[in-house]
Amino acid sequence: MKRIQNISIKPYNTFGIEAKASVFIEIEKQSDYKSLLKEYREFLLLGGGSNILLTHDVSIPVVHINTKGKKRVGENRKYVWVKVEAGENWHDFVLWCLEKNYGGVENLALIPGNVGTAPIQNIGAYGVEVKEVIDEVHTIEITTAQPKTFIKSACDFGYRNSIFKTKQKDQFIITAVTFKLTKQNHKLHDSYGAIKQFIAELGETKPSIQNIAQAIIEIRTAKLPDPKKTGNSGSFFKNPIVSKADFESLIKTYPELPNYPVAHDSNRVKLAAGWLIDQCGLKGKRIGDAGVHINQALVLVNYANASGQDILDLAHLVQKEVKAKFGIELEMEVNVIS
Repeated sequence: MKRIQNISIKPYNTFGIEAKASVFIEIEKQSDYKSLLKEYREFLLLGGGSNILLTHDVSIPVVHINTKGKKRVGENRKYVWVKVEAGENWHDFVLWCLEKNYGGVENLALIPGNVGTAPIQNIGAYGVEVKEVIDEVHTIEITTAQPKTFIKSACDFGYRNSIFKTKQKDQFIITAVTFKLTKQNHKLHDSYGAIKQFIAELGETKPSIQNIAQAIIEIRTAKLPDPKKTGNSGSFFKNPIVSKADFESLIKTYPELPNYPVAHDSNRVKLAAGWLIDQCGLKGKRIGDAGVHINQALVLVNYANASGQDILDLAHLVQKEVKAKFGIELEMEVNVIS
């Protein structure tokens, strides 16, 4: 367990926000977790730093999880089970799966962050959520320092949500995740128009998981900023889910309103937050170095030296404008440290 005093954590958050940690602790192996919990019960966990907005220096210890490793823990004719350490980079894991021809995560290519944070948010993109391939989430309980494994059904997964954001928030550290992936007869999720168009341009009549991932990587690269060049955390807001009645009222005024069904709930409809923000004239809006991205209004960016508070103030402006125009409350997807 490495420990450093008074360090800048700008390199450890994808927004590139300048903030200092009074104590910075790096977890590199499983035994480090128990060493950590012998000394501390309160700390800020950092994985890939992709879903966090820092608005001030951090006085409690900042714990950076940097454990590495992937191993097969089960296999049959159809499936393979792979246990992945929490500190593994998510996109690197996706690429590894594609090399092995393991299916299930290809639609989640290029999502920033680490494996350990994926279950917390139940990350999703292009018709797929990570809950669909999670078998078990391995944790250590903060108060007892005892390991506990959550089977999929115990994780209470929802849209960008899980038990680790609700009932068990700040109670456990996720140390590893076991995924159940297909070895053959992969189920492809290519219903999004942009994916279909890309596959058609490739001339593929029987697309592979590699083709799907290639499409998504190109789509995301074209419309989303690279955090290494322009600070951001990907989608800043959740796509709102409204009642069928509210949707039917909105569609009368805005017939072009993008909408999507909600799985297992015919009484609610998911709307596109980016479209709502764009309709408020906010795409490309910039206040100092804080801005709404010019190509994707769902993404807030740090152009150079914005503070976390600058980004948060812009987020509040976006929420206010969308509420005023559409009567819809946008919920932040990013974890704000305020």
